[in-house]
Amino acid sequence: MARAGLGSHWQCLFANDISTRKADAYTRNWGPENFVTSDIFDLKVASLPGRADLAWGSFPCQDLSLAGAGAGLGGKRSGAFWGYWELIRSLNRDGRKPRMVMLENVLGTLTSHEGKDFDAIAKALAKENYQFGAMVIDAVHFIPQSRPRLFILGVDAGMEIPESVHGWTATPAWHSDAVIRAHNRLAKKEQALWRWWAPSMPGLPPRRLEDLLEHDPAGVVWNSADETAKLLISMSDVNRRKVMFAQASGTTRVGTVYRRTRNGVVRAEVRFDGVAGCLRTPSGGSSRQTLLVVEGERIRSRLLSSREAARLMGLPDDYELPACYNEAYHLAGDGVVVPVVEHIARTLLDPIIKAQAALSTRVAA
Repeated sequence: MARAGLGSHWQCLFANDISTRKADAYTRNWGPENFVTSDIFDLKVASLPGRADLAWGSFPCQDLSLAGAGAGLGGKRSGAFWGYWELIRSLNRDGRKPRMVMLENVLGTLTSHEGKDFDAIAKALAKENYQFGAMVIDAVHFIPQSRPRLFILGVDAGMEIPESVHGWTATPAWHSDAVIRAHNRLAKKEQALWRWWAPSMPGLPPRRLEDLLEHDPAGVVWNSADETAKLLISMSDVNRRKVMFAQASGTTRVGTVYRRTRNGVVRAEVRFDGVAGCLRTPSGGSSRQTLLVVEGERIRSRLLSSREAARLMGLPDDYELPACYNEAYHLAGDGVVVPVVEHIARTLLDPIIKAQAALSTRVAA
């Protein structure tokens, strides 16, 4: 999805994932060239061609997530960051350090181990001589899905950075209190390399949740009346009143539902604000998102289809998804939102690369 967001004017030199299922999805859409299915710790720098303008790393979030066990960067899954970073270090020793690196993960990266994991990432960037900064970007500014994510952009300290892409202070739109606190915790050496990245403000999302729904979805069916009734019964009074207000509106209302465990009791929580909840990977079945369609007294429910999930990630309908529902939903829930990457590329990455190209032209002249 990062490749889809970067666009056709970026050429992919190398791609990697440990999952054979994700590899299959990737190669069916992009072709098998330059893709290696492997544990990142098993990759050797010799297999990485040329010098890239950008190395994008979306490493596993489970150990950094607030819902995880708290292993952080020392965990078996989120610790994949260190495999990625060893390749960056090796490329630097080889004289082929990527001009830019992008790290994407959940917001828990900022606070994991009381900020020590973010501090470790900052130290790693500084040691390889990258100027860097962090942003929190919520996909809701681009698509109808609530999906805040942390993006850490590092740029070779020797590169010229245009003033249009960064500011001198934090910007409320991109720098949450957690980002500011993470910055303030850094040592002076890392703070000296910090940049307050400032991509331009996005417009209003062009599509609503209702616009993304399929009339005849494949792979999912409408729940029975009894199943929908059980869903409603599992709601708290607050959430049940949301349904009642939707019924009284006189219009068709579409909500999204997640089942969550509250004080040992499974509760269904619904929202009717036209925005889907954050897509997640379907582990154990409890994290699959359910649609609730309210038409007066008639209330229907079903799972979000895999194509609807893909649309909520900004993928076009011609993007080939795995035939298995769980695999397709997992692919979507584990990805990065395409329009967010497009915005980052257009307002940060492309201007930085163009500035460097212009500098090289002036030097050559």
